[in-house]
Amino acid sequence: MADEESFDAFYRGTRQRTFGCVYAMTGNPAEAQDVTHEAYARAWQRWSRVGGYANPEAWVRTVARRLVFSRWRRAQAAVRAYRQVGVAPSVPEPSPDSVAIAAALAALPASQRVTIALHYLADLTIAEVARELGVPEGTVKARLHRARAKLARHLADDPEEANRVRSAS
Repeated sequence: MADEESFDAFYRGTRQRTFGCVYAMTGNPAEAQDVTHEAYARAWQRWSRVGGYANPEAWVRTVARRLVFSRWRRAQAAVRAYRQVGVAPSVPEPSPDSVAIAAALAALPASQRVTIALHYLADLTIAEVARELGVPEGTVKARLHRARAKLARHLADDPEEANRVRSAS
């Protein structure tokens, strides 16, 4: 308990000066606050030793300064890496077919969309889909049939083909 009280008194008496010093180093109040908190957290972890130093505040400032320098080094390394690697290649636009499929899938009811995804994209059997969804296999088959028919209508290039699919359903 004495350690806790002595640390609390130390913290209350020195935190503003330490923050001001770190803020002057970083120029960023949020970063200064993070670094100051980290330095005091490290001091608390070692308070039984640090509290006995002639000037524990100097120890906290040293830790804070090293944390600031460490952050600067990491930032500089990130800039160097960015310069070496360059800008990440842009992601290509989706193809018109991908857009059409996504739109057709979005038009399906959620139960059919999930069933299609599990069966065709996750490559599950009808029995596995039924177990995962907790429905009978017949329900999975019916959902797949209805979903395929709706997808065929949405994705048909030829309006006559779409009419034939509608009449066959």
